Amino acid sequence: MLEWLGDSQVSTELGKVPLTYNLKILETDMAGSMPFPASVSARPVDRAAATTAAIPWYVWCSVIAVTSAMVGTHWDISWHRSIGRDTFWTPAHIAIYMCGVLAGVSCGFLILSTTFGTHAPLREASVKIWGFRGPLGAFIAAWGGVAMITSAPLDDWWHNAYGLDVKILSPPHVLLIMGMVGVQLGALILILGQMNRVTDQARAKLEWLFLYVSAMIVVCIMILIFEYELRPYMHSAFPYRVLAIAVPGILAAVSRASGRRWAASIVIGMYSLFLIGCVWILPLFPAMPKLGPVYQNVTHFIPPEFPLLLIVPALALDWLWARTANWKLWQQSVVSGAVFLCLMVAVQWPFASFLMSPASRNWVFGTTYFDYNLRPNDFYVRHMFFQVEKTSTVFWTEMAAALGLAMLTTRLGFGWGNWMRRIRR
Repeated sequence: MLEWLGDSQVSTELGKVPLTYNLKILETDMAGSMPFPASVSARPVDRAAATTAAIPWYVWCSVIAVTSAMVGTHWDISWHRSIGRDTFWTPAHIAIYMCGVLAGVSCGFLILSTTFGTHAPLREASVKIWGFRGPLGAFIAAWGGVAMITSAPLDDWWHNAYGLDVKILSPPHVLLIMGMVGVQLGALILILGQMNRVTDQARAKLEWLFLYVSAMIVVCIMILIFEYELRPYMHSAFPYRVLAIAVPGILAAVSRASGRRWAASIVIGMYSLFLIGCVWILPLFPAMPKLGPVYQNVTHFIPPEFPLLLIVPALALDWLWARTANWKLWQQSVVSGAVFLCLMVAVQWPFASFLMSPASRNWVFGTTYFDYNLRPNDFYVRHMFFQVEKTSTVFWTEMAAALGLAMLTTRLGFGWGNWMRRIRR
């Protein structure tokens, strides 16, 4: 006895049996019943999913590559703040470029094996670019890996030619950042393609990896904007405008793509734990400045700042999106942008005051660590706020811009998330 599942569309042309449904054998009490295959035929992408139900090796490689990049980047920033750039072959640099090597080699091998392997499991669940076949995410991650590897000798030459730490956004650094973002987006799409082809337990595991890589993307974004989010600026409007551009869209996209109830909160929770780990672990290791001028007595690695309280608006947005699922996207975006900005200001403003107070000057919040080249009269060292906007008119103009940008980026994030839900290759 057969139970028909799925669509009922059948092709009856002679010699064609591309059935778009599955056949499932029901147990019967008939003795001597013959075994029958669980699936007569399926779409190519579904057949690929059947052979890749477990989490494949290339997904794990992409996750390790992304992790290596973020650990190495925070380590490298701490190295520059504590020691200075004394040589290219620091452990932090090796960790960063290991991301490019791992992503380039693993995704390159995946593309070649899918292109030239006659029975490659992903051949029918791939895209074709310049005659090569492979998952879309593999092409993006492989390009990112090549860009990162290419930036390494250029960065070494640049520093030898123009000096150490002469400029943050130098051409080699820009190429490195672009490659790093490429690896992260490639890993995200690679996981999504696999996640959208499988179901049940395998999908649940892939969803957690998807959320983890999304959290690492948030970590990367916060690295790129960290100079605008320092605690002396948090009583100004400008940092909140930058946050409105960088964060709400990511949270909206992740929530839509994963379909999990608390997706945004999980992502921000992972970001917060990662940063707290850096704050607590890096100062455990000794360091000494090797470049001048030296204004601060540095004896250990300088960690990043305590993470922003993004977890509060993330929790509120998850709660809101679960109750407004039937709203139009623009309606959701307008309310979500307002909720994000209002809650972010409401919690971060007083928290910044706490971070400036003597109560936070301990190892838990890490407000006693200063770069070796910070002058004693710097706002950061003196625990003082710096007002970016000089008049109230400019302040409220910036806040209004932040509100509009939060709504806009949330809407763009919803669209991006809906697109990611359709990725299968």
